[in-house]
Amino acid sequence: MKPFSYGRADDVATALLEAAGPGVKFVAGGTNLLDLMKADVERPDRLVDVNRLDLRAIVDLDGGGLRLGALATNSQVAYDERVERRHPLLSRAILAGASPQLRNMATTGGNLLQRTRCAYFYDVQTPCNKREPGTGCPAIAGWNRYHAILGTSEHCIAVHPSDMCVALAALGAVVRVEGPSGGRAIPFEDFHRLPGDAPHLDANLQPGEIITAVDLPAEGFAGHFSYQKIRDRTSYAFALVSVAAALRIEGGTIAEARIALGGVAHKPWRDQAAEALLKGARADRDAFRAAADAIVRDARGREHNTFKIELARRVIVRALLEAAGGPQA
Repeated sequence: MKPFSYGRADDVATALLEAAGPGVKFVAGGTNLLDLMKADVERPDRLVDVNRLDLRAIVDLDGGGLRLGALATNSQVAYDERVERRHPLLSRAILAGASPQLRNMATTGGNLLQRTRCAYFYDVQTPCNKREPGTGCPAIAGWNRYHAILGTSEHCIAVHPSDMCVALAALGAVVRVEGPSGGRAIPFEDFHRLPGDAPHLDANLQPGEIITAVDLPAEGFAGHFSYQKIRDRTSYAFALVSVAAALRIEGGTIAEARIALGGVAHKPWRDQAAEALLKGARADRDAFRAAADAIVRDARGREHNTFKIELARRVIVRALLEAAGGPQA
């Protein structure tokens, strides 16, 4: 591990001043960053501990929404009574990820910024456009069982690893950040990036910005939701395919649909065109199959992950059927 200096910030203003320096990384739970530093993938000159910032609370918003402080832990969010009751899809997704120990340390802001688990990204002896732009992507012709089938580029086929972010994409959350030019709000679907020709950039944060909160809208789809995660073992594994589905059903007809996928793209994959297909349709298997077909229509498999196209289609239908079934225990 490269030597680095360490400091603490007591407020957001101090953190932003620290971020103006070269080679600075913020650290909170450290569940991903420290792993990457030990693997020599991340090599900051200075770590700034932000755990003293007043960003840990979960508060009610006018109109029925919730604001998750950036330092609220994953366990705190998953077991918050208001989240469980009003946004159970988010609670379900968080509890599908990681281990209890990791969820006790991992934070909301850190979850959004966790990086891909691509084996080539972690192996500094191999080229990787995400780690060192312009060096190549060995995953494209190599071992790519876990890699993307949607939104890929010739430069990168890595996937975003978060379960929490799949639910936040489906719910239409908003990310609040502060930076040298002030604060701004980023719709969740615009927060993460597809790889394009710059796969080293995972998110649309600007230099020096820090996440302060994530806002959940009032509509939490508590009556009709599902989070399905297919993985190689039943605990503590990243998704081959995950699906967050949420429906608002009126008289047997779908008034609103949300579908987001994990494990299939460089960012949580939400297809609003497919969601529109469901609006006004009966909540039945035929409609769900049509939506699933639309979502995977442009999917592209590689040597080891073509199975994910059919897997995604089936998991989408299963998730929508469970969501249509109504409240879950």
